[in-house]
Amino acid sequence: MKQTMLLASLMGILSGVCHAQSDDLSLWYEQPAKAWTEALPLGNGRLGCMIFGGVERERIQLNEDSLWSGAPQDADNPEAYKHLQEVRDLLAQKKYVDAQELTFKTLVCKGEGSGTGAGAYVPFGSYQTLGDLMFTFAGGEGPHRDYQRALDLDTAISSVMYVKDGHAYRREFFSSAPDQVLVMRFTADKPGAISFDVSLDRDPHRSARRWKNDSGIEPYPDSEEQEAPVVASADGADTLVLSGRAWLGKGMRYEARVKVLCEGGTLAAAGNALTIREANAVTLLLAAATDYRAEDPALVCQRQLAAVESKSYEELRAAHIADYQALFRRVSMSLGSPNAGKTATDKRLEAVASGGDDPALAALYLQYGRYLLISSSRRGDLPANLQGIWCDHFQAPWNADYHHNINDQMNYWPAEVCNLSECHEPFLEYIASLQAPGAKTAKVHYGADGWAVHTISNIWGFTSPGEHPAWGQFMAAGGWLCQHLWEHYAFNGDREYLTRVYPIMKGSAQFYLDTLVEEPEHKWLVTSPSNSPENKFRTADGQETNVCMGPSMDMQILHDLFTHCAEASEILGIDEAFRREVLTARARLAPPQVGKHGQLQEWLEDFDEPEPGHRHMSHLFALHPGNQITLEGTPELAKAARVSLERRLASGGGHTGWSRAWIINF
Repeated sequence: MKQTMLLASLMGILSGVCHAQSDDLSLWYEQPAKAWTEALPLGNGRLGCMIFGGVERERIQLNEDSLWSGAPQDADNPEAYKHLQEVRDLLAQKKYVDAQELTFKTLVCKGEGSGTGAGAYVPFGSYQTLGDLMFTFAGGEGPHRDYQRALDLDTAISSVMYVKDGHAYRREFFSSAPDQVLVMRFTADKPGAISFDVSLDRDPHRSARRWKNDSGIEPYPDSEEQEAPVVASADGADTLVLSGRAWLGKGMRYEARVKVLCEGGTLAAAGNALTIREANAVTLLLAAATDYRAEDPALVCQRQLAAVESKSYEELRAAHIADYQALFRRVSMSLGSPNAGKTATDKRLEAVASGGDDPALAALYLQYGRYLLISSSRRGDLPANLQGIWCDHFQAPWNADYHHNINDQMNYWPAEVCNLSECHEPFLEYIASLQAPGAKTAKVHYGADGWAVHTISNIWGFTSPGEHPAWGQFMAAGGWLCQHLWEHYAFNGDREYLTRVYPIMKGSAQFYLDTLVEEPEHKWLVTSPSNSPENKFRTADGQETNVCMGPSMDMQILHDLFTHCAEASEILGIDEAFRREVLTARARLAPPQVGKHGQLQEWLEDFDEPEPGHRHMSHLFALHPGNQITLEGTPELAKAARVSLERRLASGGGHTGWSRAWIINF
């Protein structure tokens, strides 16, 4: 997901008028996907799938945005506040290793927390695959020609076309937001040519792909510890049902239900599969749900299918396109090369990687990012997680959770500037949902008012620090989230909306006002303890650690938060005393500093870093997405930011997709 959002910063004034697209807007390939990462994603915000495009056998991997293992947990640590001052004292005395060791022992979450990236086996949970819709086509192995697998970004329809045994076959797929179903249509150029078997399954031994974290460690057990078997059956002659419980059979209930509509030919149940023979055309409708939203998933699926089964394919298709294009067609970009789309997308990528010039591919990339946000974040749904809504795992990488030290924020950087303000709303609503658990975390861990969240969250409202302070003790996460509340107002000017979200921003600011401490040398106000996300520093006396006072990112985020709180207060004509308080505190925050290499310092002191090419560039928040550093307004700081960028890149920085995206924006 993060890799597809790189070009948001190129957008200037965006058109709000729907109009025909002039550039080619298709991703297309001359062969089926060989791996999940090559499949094509579809989504209506909630219901997603990956299209592989096989000829003899087809796999449609399925997702529903709320299907998580785990359950709500009380992870706040009642021992934390007792030791907070001791940790702060150690940091003030520059005993950084001792401070981190004590933080690890006393300030982290209670219990197993997030499972350190293996949440499928603890209450934190993991986002999970819903399962697979599997097709086996009659006729067996055999040659085919004129193959094309495509995703049309202008219609959000994926297609597979090929010629076999002298006949042309076509499949179309889309995930409809207005009708809340996945729609599949199989046709051929002659009557009676469509024959296949179709089944649903959720096999953890096949679907649970192993992954390695940044240290090369495989952080979760083998697949024999996966969840209990699910039920997959034919419900009559035309419907398949997959249902069960996540989290080893004791978590949320889920269901997927597929209805097959044949035109001609025969349709029969065969065990846990349906058999279609010699049909002229076939339409399949898939509904899916969980009980996360407090509804019986079986009843939801039945209701959704009942609402669409009498509609023609043309009606479903037209409604889907109209709904999608109302969002997608607000923005167009043309960078030339009008015939570039006649070449397969993978070949275009290879050519650019070899030094070729393809400006139209950059425009296509921008629109692909917009497409993915539309497809994974619609009103009323959960926000896009680390993988949007697409996940082929039972134990997803990093749980496919909500990482607040850049990742979920980066998902939504394009929302306003790329004219998809409505797609921002699920994230804004999610931020609001963190207030209640975050208020408890603020009180238990810091003895503070307001609300707090740290590096990670899930759909169950987790706001505690993560298990290890090296990554989990990021105090400024809530302040960063509040930037999105303000951005939505800044682009829309809705005072009623600002009235609703101002208390959320104020609550976050109150937490920091209650927790900021004076650093001993300059008497600046700083956070403590925190970290510069996932990065480590080395002191002059050889200490290497992560936990610190007042990392630059925290200070820049709080400058941003306090500024927006004051502006909102003034716009709304309320809270004058609080406005003065946040502006007074803002004036005392540790300022951006230039270090010995001419770089923008990442920490309060001019520390060296053991990994100069680190993937995070947190200390440049003030350049983007913040605006405290500008070329015209703060030229010396802008120069220092440039030095930081050059040093990072010279040491191999930007080696991950999301990190490269951030560097492009910088």
